[in-house]
Amino acid sequence: MIGYVTLGTNDLQKGAHFYDELLSEIGATRFMEFESFISWAVAPDQPKLSITKPFNGDAATIGNGVMVALVVESPQQVDTLHAKAIELGATDEGSPGKRGENFYGGYFRDLDGNKLNFFCVM
Repeated sequence: MIGYVTLGTNDLQKGAHFYDELLSEIGATRFMEFESFISWAVAPDQPKLSITKPFNGDAATIGNGVMVALVVESPQQVDTLHAKAIELGATDEGSPGKRGENFYGGYFRDLDGNKLNFFCVM
Protein backbone atom coordinates (compact mmCIF):
# COMPACT_ATOMS: atom_id res chain seq x y z
CA MET A 1 0.00 0.00 0.00
CA ILE A 2 2.80 2.48 0.75
CA GLY A 3 4.29 3.97 -2.41
CA TYR A 4 6.94 6.13 -0.77
CA VAL A 5 7.89 7.91 2.42
CA THR A 6 9.51 11.34 2.42
CA LEU A 7 11.69 12.70 5.23
CA GLY A 8 12.69 16.33 5.62
CA THR A 9 16.35 17.33 5.57
CA ASN A 10 18.22 20.58 6.13
CA ASP A 11 21.33 19.37 4.28
CA LEU A 12 20.39 17.49 1.11
CA GLN A 13 23.96 16.52 0.17
CA LYS A 14 24.82 15.21 3.64
CA GLY A 15 21.55 13.30 3.78
CA ALA A 16 22.12 11.95 0.26
CA HIS A 17 25.52 10.58 1.22
CA PHE A 18 24.06 8.95 4.35
CA TYR A 19 21.26 7.22 2.43
CA ASP A 20 23.44 6.34 -0.60
CA GLU A 21 25.75 4.45 1.73
CA LEU A 22 23.10 2.94 3.99
CA LEU A 23 20.55 1.88 1.39
CA SER A 24 23.17 0.45 -0.97
CA GLU A 25 23.44 -2.33 1.61
CA ILE A 26 19.99 -3.57 0.51
CA GLY A 27 20.48 -2.87 -3.19
CA ALA A 28 18.61 0.44 -3.29
CA THR A 29 19.80 3.15 -5.67
CA ARG A 30 18.63 6.62 -6.51
CA PHE A 31 15.33 6.36 -8.32
CA MET A 32 14.52 10.04 -8.82
CA GLU A 33 16.49 13.21 -8.16
CA PHE A 34 15.75 16.93 -8.33
CA GLU A 35 17.44 20.02 -6.91
CA SER A 36 15.76 19.63 -3.52
CA PHE A 37 14.55 15.98 -3.54
CA ILE A 38 16.14 12.52 -3.84
CA SER A 39 14.36 9.16 -3.78
CA TRP A 40 15.79 5.60 -3.49
CA ALA A 41 14.25 2.26 -4.41
CA VAL A 42 15.28 -1.38 -4.71
CA ALA A 43 13.14 -1.66 -7.85
CA PRO A 44 10.86 0.78 -9.70
CA ASP A 45 7.72 -1.07 -8.59
CA GLN A 46 8.77 -1.19 -4.91
CA PRO A 47 8.14 1.40 -2.17
CA LYS A 48 10.60 4.27 -2.10
CA LEU A 49 12.34 6.33 0.59
CA SER A 50 12.90 10.00 -0.18
CA ILE A 51 14.48 13.05 1.42
CA THR A 52 13.61 16.63 0.62
CA LYS A 53 14.14 20.19 1.67
CA PRO A 54 10.70 21.35 2.82
CA PHE A 55 8.63 22.90 0.04
CA ASN A 56 7.61 25.87 2.20
CA GLY A 57 11.26 26.87 2.75
CA ASP A 58 11.10 26.41 6.53
CA ALA A 59 13.60 24.24 8.37
CA ALA A 60 12.97 20.51 8.34
CA THR A 61 11.93 19.15 11.73
CA ILE A 62 11.30 15.64 12.96
CA GLY A 63 7.83 14.30 13.61
CA ASN A 64 7.37 13.18 17.19
CA GLY A 65 5.97 9.65 17.03
CA VAL A 66 6.68 9.29 13.29
CA MET A 67 8.87 6.37 12.22
CA VAL A 68 9.75 4.75 8.93
CA ALA A 69 10.14 0.95 9.05
CA LEU A 70 12.21 -0.69 6.30
CA VAL A 71 11.71 -4.44 5.86
CA VAL A 72 14.69 -6.73 5.21
CA GLU A 73 15.05 -10.49 4.98
CA SER A 74 16.88 -11.58 8.13
CA PRO A 75 18.00 -10.63 11.64
CA GLN A 76 21.57 -10.58 10.31
CA GLN A 77 20.61 -7.87 7.81
CA VAL A 78 18.96 -5.88 10.60
CA ASP A 79 22.17 -6.11 12.64
CA THR A 80 24.37 -5.13 9.69
CA LEU A 81 22.19 -2.21 8.59
CA HIS A 82 21.74 -0.84 12.10
CA ALA A 83 25.52 -0.94 12.61
CA LYS A 84 26.04 0.76 9.22
CA ALA A 85 23.60 3.53 10.13
CA ILE A 86 25.45 4.16 13.40
CA GLU A 87 28.80 4.10 11.56
CA LEU A 88 27.44 6.78 9.18
CA GLY A 89 26.51 9.07 12.08
CA ALA A 90 23.01 7.93 13.05
CA THR A 91 22.09 7.67 16.73
CA ASP A 92 20.85 4.48 18.33
CA GLU A 93 17.16 4.44 19.29
CA GLY A 94 16.97 0.74 20.17
CA SER A 95 19.61 -1.86 19.46
CA PRO A 96 18.69 -4.75 17.19
CA GLY A 97 16.84 -7.53 18.90
CA LYS A 98 13.73 -9.63 19.14
CA ARG A 99 10.55 -7.84 20.08
CA GLY A 100 7.69 -10.23 20.50
CA GLU A 101 7.66 -13.76 19.11
CA ASN A 102 8.34 -13.14 15.42
CA PHE A 103 9.58 -9.55 15.12
CA TYR A 104 13.25 -8.52 15.02
CA GLY A 105 14.16 -4.85 14.64
CA GLY A 106 16.83 -2.22 15.19
CA TYR A 107 15.98 1.48 15.58
CA PHE A 108 17.97 4.65 14.81
CA ARG A 109 17.69 8.35 14.04
CA ASP A 110 19.24 9.67 10.83
CA LEU A 111 21.40 12.78 10.58
CA ASP A 112 18.34 15.06 10.72
CA GLY A 113 16.77 13.22 13.68
CA ASN A 114 14.17 11.23 11.72
CA LYS A 115 13.41 7.89 13.34
CA LEU A 116 13.70 4.72 11.26
CA ASN A 117 14.13 1.03 11.79
CA PHE A 118 15.13 -2.03 9.85
CA PHE A 119 13.07 -5.09 10.71
CA CYS A 120 12.17 -8.59 9.64
CA VAL A 121 9.44 -11.01 10.55
CA MET A 122 10.84 -14.41 11.46
